[in-house]
Amino acid sequence: MQRLAETCEAIAGTTKKLEKIAIVADYFISRTAEEAAISAVFLSGRPFPMYQETTLQVGGSLLWQVVQEFSEKSEEQLADSYRKHGDLGAVAGEVLPHHQSSPALSVSEAEKTFGEIAAARGPAKKAALLRGLLARATPLEAKYLVKIMTGDLRIGLKESLVEEAIAKAYGATVTEVQRANMLLGNIRETVLLAAAGKLVEAKMRLFHPIGFMLASPAESAEEALSYFASAAVEDKYDGIRAQAHCSGDEVRIFSRTRDDITESFPELPDVLSGLDKDAILDGEIVAWSYSEGNPNEPGRALPFSALQQRLGRKKVSQELMRQVPVAYLVFDVLYAGGELLLDHGLRERSAILNGLLKTARKYMKARSKESQGQLGFTSEEDPSTAQVIRAPVFEAHSSDELEQLFTAAQERGNEGLMIKDLNSRYTPGRRGKSWLKMKRELATLDVVVTAVEYGHGKRIGVLSDYTFAVWDRDRLVNVGKAYSGLTDAEIAEMTQWFLEHTLADQGFRREVEPKIVLEVAFNNVMKSDRHNGGYALRFPRIVRLRPDKPPKEADTIERVLEIYESQNRARRKSQ
Repeated sequence: MQRLAETCEAIAGTTKKLEKIAIVADYFISRTAEEAAISAVFLSGRPFPMYQETTLQVGGSLLWQVVQEFSEKSEEQLADSYRKHGDLGAVAGEVLPHHQSSPALSVSEAEKTFGEIAAARGPAKKAALLRGLLARATPLEAKYLVKIMTGDLRIGLKESLVEEAIAKAYGATVTEVQRANMLLGNIRETVLLAAAGKLVEAKMRLFHPIGFMLASPAESAEEALSYFASAAVEDKYDGIRAQAHCSGDEVRIFSRTRDDITESFPELPDVLSGLDKDAILDGEIVAWSYSEGNPNEPGRALPFSALQQRLGRKKVSQELMRQVPVAYLVFDVLYAGGELLLDHGLRERSAILNGLLKTARKYMKARSKESQGQLGFTSEEDPSTAQVIRAPVFEAHSSDELEQLFTAAQERGNEGLMIKDLNSRYTPGRRGKSWLKMKRELATLDVVVTAVEYGHGKRIGVLSDYTFAVWDRDRLVNVGKAYSGLTDAEIAEMTQWFLEHTLADQGFRREVEPKIVLEVAFNNVMKSDRHNGGYALRFPRIVRLRPDKPPKEADTIERVLEIYESQNRARRKSQ
């Protein structure tokens, strides 16, 4: 484990991608295949392979408690160290006493202990295992053990670079390694195949999410069509991206963060189990308003704020399903009937998807009659089964056509457009110019900064996360938090100002004098109890500092309410 920790330090010590890859490859070569396989998981920043269902279930407070116990430091001393590093692993490396265990801790033993911690029930048992692990670790080992447990190495190493190191170490191509890892969903197994020269034997395994294809922003219709002559155009929905893995009666749904969210949407598996082939679908889950009395009109998407009620729930009641029905708007297929479709063009994938969903719709119709009233619904079309919809697709050949489609999408209450090259391959995890997104902020507000927090990663040590407020008569009420939009130089300058104008130092967070005005852009306004203003801005981004504007001239809660009601009127009008 010491050698792995030293390797991590070396990786952190360089900003050069090729040097990082070479360091990892040299480490793999010097280890047995089994040790390299375990280490590849750790170097990816996690204790277990990404799609393994095992989790440590160890919170930050328990780790903090154990580190403090071993370090014999006061809470204040530990907090000072955390403010300096912004990372509990680095804190452990700084405050834990120096010693050398005998025998030395191996990566295999660390992996075994992680498994025992995951299996342990209750904080007392988990804490005892954590103490045993850290008692055997040197400070440097402890630093990286804690980083692995918190899921954030912060050494500038992504899994994609680990894949490149595997290729370099075992004489394979990067493409071969990437494909095997994508099919298996387990970098540990990928290393073992690479070491044995058997990457070609990797077979597709369902129920681990493949990376999602990403879109790049386009500022205008003219720019969008400058990349390809004609485009498939879809509405950009205000929901959550979701990948559905379907095999017979087994269906699992994964979010963009690759979390299993099936339990939050128990209606969807029932319909998706009607596919006549194993498949992986890509789409968007949205809160949905079903049309009454018009079987030819599928309904419309609702604001994201409605969908929020469904997120993060392990149990969804019948009443909540009735109150917030959802639809899965499917726009792509990645795998069908034993064939991986990533290298097929979008036009061909669309034809395959249409065939798949035609079967599902027939099943859905029959199933709807069977399950009538099963979950307490009495409408003719049971919302518990009528949720899978092929996302409507248009074609645009000119900027004027694209502008018309954009206006129509916003009139339907959607965010904007997705514009896709009809010949595009599906490239997981990559953001190129084959898929574009076109949307425009709803409005901007001038707001006052009321609190700031220290950042993470490259922003450790600077105050970069700003909570902001608007006026409610003579008091400021918070309506959001933003951390993007300012330059490093602006953040550094503002950090100094905030340190000198702190009203309350809460360690990682500071309440500050309400004198700094920002202009923020956002996508929409939601009702929310997260902030004391009763509303929250979705996806706020700092447009600029407003040193020219005194705090008293910032916007008011009435303006926020006006925007909120305006966006809802537009949605109601479109319905």
